Amino acid sequence: MTIEIVREVDSHARSVNVLTVCQQDDTIAVTKPVAEDGVMAKCAVRALVAVALSASAASGQQLPFRGDSLGVDTAAAMSALAAQSLAAYHDPNRDRYLDNLFRLQMLTGRYADAGRTLDSLRIRRGNRVSLSATATNILYQVLATAKARPTGAQFDEVFRQTYRDALARLDDRTAALVVRNSNISPTGLDAAVLGAFRTATGRTSIALTDALTLLRAYQAQQAFRVIAPLAGAVNAGDDRRRYVIDYEVKVPTVAGAAVCAMIVRQRSATRRLPALLNFTIYADSGTNMSDARRAASNGYVGVVGLTRGKRCSPDNPVPYENDGVDAAALIDWIAQQPWSDGRVGMYGGSYAGFTQWAAAKQLPKALKTMIPAVAVAPGIDVPMDGNVFLTFVYPWTFYTLDNKELDNATYFDFDRWNRLSQSWYTTGRAYRDLDKIDGKPNPIFDRWIDHPTYDDYWQRMIPYGKDFARVNIPVLQTAGYYFGGPGAAVYYFTEHYRHNPNAQDYLVIGPYDHPLGQRGLVTQLGDTLYVMGGYRVDPVALTDFGELRYQWFDWILKGGPRPALLKDKVNYQVMGANVWAHAPSIDAMADQRLRFYLSPIRVDSGYRLTPNGYSGGTHVEQTVDFADRSDVNRVAPGGGVVARAIDTWNGIQFVSPVLAGPFELNGLFSGRLDFICNKRDFDFQISLYELTSNADYVLLSTYWTRASAVRDLSHRTLLEPGVRQQLDYHSVRLTSRLIGNASRLVVLISIIKQPDIQINYGTGKDVSDETMADAKEPLKISWYGGSYIELPVRRH
Repeated sequence: MTIEIVREVDSHARSVNVLTVCQQDDTIAVTKPVAEDGVMAKCAVRALVAVALSASAASGQQLPFRGDSLGVDTAAAMSALAAQSLAAYHDPNRDRYLDNLFRLQMLTGRYADAGRTLDSLRIRRGNRVSLSATATNILYQVLATAKARPTGAQFDEVFRQTYRDALARLDDRTAALVVRNSNISPTGLDAAVLGAFRTATGRTSIALTDALTLLRAYQAQQAFRVIAPLAGAVNAGDDRRRYVIDYEVKVPTVAGAAVCAMIVRQRSATRRLPALLNFTIYADSGTNMSDARRAASNGYVGVVGLTRGKRCSPDNPVPYENDGVDAAALIDWIAQQPWSDGRVGMYGGSYAGFTQWAAAKQLPKALKTMIPAVAVAPGIDVPMDGNVFLTFVYPWTFYTLDNKELDNATYFDFDRWNRLSQSWYTTGRAYRDLDKIDGKPNPIFDRWIDHPTYDDYWQRMIPYGKDFARVNIPVLQTAGYYFGGPGAAVYYFTEHYRHNPNAQDYLVIGPYDHPLGQRGLVTQLGDTLYVMGGYRVDPVALTDFGELRYQWFDWILKGGPRPALLKDKVNYQVMGANVWAHAPSIDAMADQRLRFYLSPIRVDSGYRLTPNGYSGGTHVEQTVDFADRSDVNRVAPGGGVVARAIDTWNGIQFVSPVLAGPFELNGLFSGRLDFICNKRDFDFQISLYELTSNADYVLLSTYWTRASAVRDLSHRTLLEPGVRQQLDYHSVRLTSRLIGNASRLVVLISIIKQPDIQINYGTGKDVSDETMADAKEPLKISWYGGSYIELPVRRH
C-alpha cells in the first residue's frame, strides 16, 4: 500500500529522490522512480527497515493499539506499545531476540536492562556481524548508560563523558565507524518512522511483527536525535588525539588549475604508508571526513580529492570533463609527500567509481590498484542510457555545481522537479526546452544533450577502446543486479578483458541496488538488510563491502591474504540457491543457451514464448500514441524485485510454458527483434521476469535503448519505415537466479513514454528537438516470429 511521499538522500550513492514509502510484508520500504548516477530505477524498492522479525508462534499475536494517538502523544503511545510487545515477545533466534529486546527496553525506560542486553548481544555476536553494526551498538550502549544515571545529573555532560570514555577504549578501526555512525543523516530514519506511522494510524490493534517493525524504526530515530547533537565535540577531540588532519589542501594540477584535498593520517604512524584516495564531486565535509578517517584507521593515509572548482579550488566546477587529469595529478602529488610510500589505491562508488577509471586512463605511475563500486560511465549510462536521456540528472547539475559544496536547497525542491517533468510531458515541448520551462539556465545539461551519441566528447572521459589495454593494475568492482546497482560495471569489465585478456579485474555482484552495490546488504548503521525490493535475500548474500574494501587493499598493498570471496574473476550470488558461484568470465557463468521466440499465440493477457519461430506474415501488433498524455499521473503496478503484477502499459508480454527446473539463469540475455515499424526510430525496454508457481513476478534483468543505437552507441542508424528488418541486441545488466520448477519466463517489451525520460517521436531528427507536433500518427510495430530472446543457463 502506498502511503506517503517523502524525501531521501543517500550519503553513499548521493541520490536524492522523491520517494514513496510503502509497507511490504514486514519491511518498511521506499519506491523511487529513479536512481542517481546513471541507471533508471523504475520504481526501485529499497528497504529502510529490513530485519528478520520473530518467527515464533507469538509473531501473529494481535496487540491492542490506539493508532489515533500517533502524532498527538507519540512518545506515550510508543512506550505503551513497547511495554505490551515486551511482555508478548519471544523468539527462538537468540541473536534476533536480543537485538529487538534492548530496543523495547530502551523505549520503556529500562535503560540499565537495555545496557545488560547489549552486553549479552556483544558477547554472543563476537565478530560475526559487520563492524559497523558493532559501532552502532556501542552508541546505543553509551546512550543507555547515560540514561540510566541518576536524574539529578546533567544528562548532556554525562552522555559526553560516557561517550568520551567509550571512544578512548576502542581501536582506531572501530572508533572510526562509531564516529561515522554518530553523524548519520536523519532523513532515512525519519522516512522509516513516517512509513510505519502511516500504516498504523487509525488501527485499534496491531500484529506483534508490525509492532516490532514500527518500534525498531522509532527507537533508532529517537536515539540518534539525542546522539547526533551531543557527539560532535567529543568526535572532534577524538580525531585530534588519533589523527593529523589537513582539511583543505590546494593541490595544483594542470594548466594552472587546482583541486582541493583532505588528508587524514594516524598520529601513531612511524613510517611512510600507502595512500587511499576517494576522488569525488560531492563536497560533503562530513562524508568526506568519514571516508578519509576510515582509510586512516585501517593503516593507510586517507585522502579525499574533489573535482576542480569544489571547496578550496578557485576554478569553476565541471562534472566529468577534467576529473581524469586532475585525479592523476593529485596521485602524482601524493606520491611525492613525505608521509607517502609512493603507492596509491583508489576507491569509491557511483561518480567516485567513474573517477577511478578516468584516472586510470591517464596511467599515473603511483596508482597501484582501484575499487570502483557501481561506477558510472559518462555517455554509456549517464546522462543517457542506450542514448536515451534521463531527466533525473537535470537537477543534479545544480546540486553539484551551484556552489563550492552542495546545493541542497535546490536539489531537494522536489515539487519543482515534479512540476518540470509534468509540464514538459503535458505540453509536449522539446526536450531541449527543459531549462526554459524551469526558468533557470542549465548550460552543462544543454552541453550534454548536444552530444546524443557516444561521440568523442564522452570517449575522452574514460578509457575507450585500446585505452583499456594499458590498464594493468588490479581492479575490484562491486555491483548489483538491480535499480542502478550495475552502474556500468559490466561495460568496464567486458571492455577491459576485450582489450587486455591478461587484466586482473575482479567482479563481485549480487542482489543489490545502487547504494547497496557500494556497501553490501547493510544499512548505514550496520543493520543487516534481509529484504531488497520485496525479495528476501539469501543469507550468503549478506556481505559488507566496506570490510571487503580493506581486505582487498591489504592483499594488494600489504601482502595480506586474498579475500575469501574472490575465487575467480566473476563472483556472483545465485539468487534462490544461497550460494556464491565463481567463473573466469561472464560467458563462463552459463554452459548452454535457451532460446524462446515471440509468437502470436494468445495466452491470457499476452502472447506465448515458444521454442520455435513463426515464418510468413504472422505477427503481433503494438501501437503507442505519443500524443496521448492522459497517463501523466498514472500509478504503475509492481516496481520491485518481487511483485504480484507488472506494468504492461505501452507494453506486450510474452509468457513461456511451464519450465522443467530447477536451472540457473546466469549472465546477460540477448536476442533478435524482427519487425516492421512505421517510424524511423523508437525507444524500448525489454524486461525479463520469472513467474513463479506462486504467481509472483521476480525481476531478473532489464535492457532499454534507442533502436537506432542498438548496433552502435557511437553512430545513429535510423530504421526504414514499412520495411521488415532485424536488430540483434545484447543486454548489459547481469543476473543470476535459480529458476524454480514449474516457473514460467515472462518477456515484456515496452515502448518508453513517460514524464521523466526523453521521448523519441521517431522522425529521425535529434530527439531533443522533437515536440508533440512530431507525434502525428501513433507508433505501430509488427513483431514477427523471427524475434527471440536467448538466455544463458546452467543446468544442475
